[in-house]
Amino acid sequence: MSEENNSQNSNSANPETAAANGSSEIQKLQEQAEKFKNDFLYLRAEFENYKRNAIKERSDLVKYGGERFIRDLLEVVDNFERALQTNVTAENFATFRQGVDMTAQELKSLLQRHSVQEIPAQGVPFDPNVHEALSSEATEQVAPGHVVRVFKKPYKLHDKVIRTGQVVVAKKPE
Repeated sequence: MSEENNSQNSNSANPETAAANGSSEIQKLQEQAEKFKNDFLYLRAEFENYKRNAIKERSDLVKYGGERFIRDLLEVVDNFERALQTNVTAENFATFRQGVDMTAQELKSLLQRHSVQEIPAQGVPFDPNVHEALSSEATEQVAPGHVVRVFKKPYKLHDKVIRTGQVVVAKKPE
């Protein structure tokens, strides 16, 4: 019988302890929910900052992306300006011409360093993706449908054509 009394005593004490435990459990869950809410708000603010920074970085990349190329190009511009300041005479014309040729070669080298390449055009089959036909010319020197003359050379940046070449296309003589 003493066991029954103990069991009854513990049952009568349980509702109070259960209520205390329940409110304590509710308090813990509320604290945990508040912590999750604060963590969420912090992460949301962090993500907003990340998005803002990414947009600014992309904007700066577009705005200043060509800076290295421009800096390199200014060296070539300086050389052309020095050439223009030269007093060209019959005696120094050959040297002047050599300097201009060197500057032109420097410019071509600069373009290659920045992945700009000339696309071969003379004598190749006409390709509307690469060439713009200005006219056609009857000739036997080049096969019909091939480029016979180039007015402007085509160029590509990496694998994208950035300027089509202006060409004359050969046609069969009549």
